[in-house]
Amino acid sequence: MSQNIRKQIFSRAKKLVVKVGTGVLTAERGGLDRERMRKLADQIAQLRTLGYSTILVSSGAIGAGMAELRMTERPTSLPQLQAAAAVGQSKLMAVYDECLKKHGLSAAQILLTRDDFEDRTRYLNARNTIWALLRLGAVPIINENDTISVEEITFSDNDILSAFVTNLLRADALIILSVVDGVFRTTAPGGQQEVIDLIEHVDDEVKGLSNGNVSSRGKGGMDSKLEAAGIATHAGEVALVANGKTDDILLKIVRGEKVGTLFLPVKAKMASRKRWIGFTSKPKGVIHVDAGAAEALMKKGRSLLASGIRAVTGDFQKGDVVSIFDAQDLEIARGLVNYSSQEIDRIKGLKTSAMAKVLGAKTYDEVVHRDNLALLQHEDW
Repeated sequence: MSQNIRKQIFSRAKKLVVKVGTGVLTAERGGLDRERMRKLADQIAQLRTLGYSTILVSSGAIGAGMAELRMTERPTSLPQLQAAAAVGQSKLMAVYDECLKKHGLSAAQILLTRDDFEDRTRYLNARNTIWALLRLGAVPIINENDTISVEEITFSDNDILSAFVTNLLRADALIILSVVDGVFRTTAPGGQQEVIDLIEHVDDEVKGLSNGNVSSRGKGGMDSKLEAAGIATHAGEVALVANGKTDDILLKIVRGEKVGTLFLPVKAKMASRKRWIGFTSKPKGVIHVDAGAAEALMKKGRSLLASGIRAVTGDFQKGDVVSIFDAQDLEIARGLVNYSSQEIDRIKGLKTSAMAKVLGAKTYDEVVHRDNLALLQHEDW
């Protein structure tokens, strides 16, 4: 049954975001594994002949820089991390370009920061550039701009970046290549571990399967891979975690072979604008709603009105993204607000007809319109 699902999904999934971890790209003695990268380039070229567009999100810059600078352990200080990234990024791209050139393809470097996703104009420009590169026969290779991105180099990793890129492009599938065969679970009573073939929803139980391990050369562990899979699948795309050191792994995946752990998407695909609202832009504040408002948002597809608001926290302005929490303090949605935090604090709990008297004028009936609302929870998920 699972294999049939895989074949159906990847026969239709023609736009692929492939994240390659540092462990996959690093040789046993350190430095870049050129043979592994050559095989990866061969697969990308074959995928192209089969009608697939492939966008790489590649780690490895810091690892390559560590080898060049003769570092035996991953640095812990920010300046040293950024120095390793600065040295290693050019080495990484040179090898990719060399391997792809044999197939008549060019490697196109794209370095992004969280700010590029926060700003709507830069966000859309990045998307347009990536599609232009694909049409011109280049392979977009994306990495965090670690040399200047202070916050990201400390708190994030390329697993999350790959999920953001998947949403940015509305790609059909996110494939995360690591050095593990997939997501494992322990089988009773012997305590042996087996790879989970299929995960229908990334919930708290699934997140509990992570062991929290992080490699000595990379930043991400299974925690971040599960989070990335959750972001992609909640937006309506499939995700898969597999071992990047398996021969022809990408070709096996698109053929529908039983490799790695497959994450199924929710039924309804999220619109591009709502993906940006729900998963990319950082919320500037929080709106707490009552049970009636939560039900109207999640089950009836309604907008958020002032009457259902219990409290507001943070300092934000009209047009900012905010988080919406229900009475159980569960984040259920994010949206673009039509009023500032100060204005919402004054009109919370009021009927729409009473808003103009309090504010002096009523510009909108809705505090957050449903067209500018992205649900993070749903009764069918």
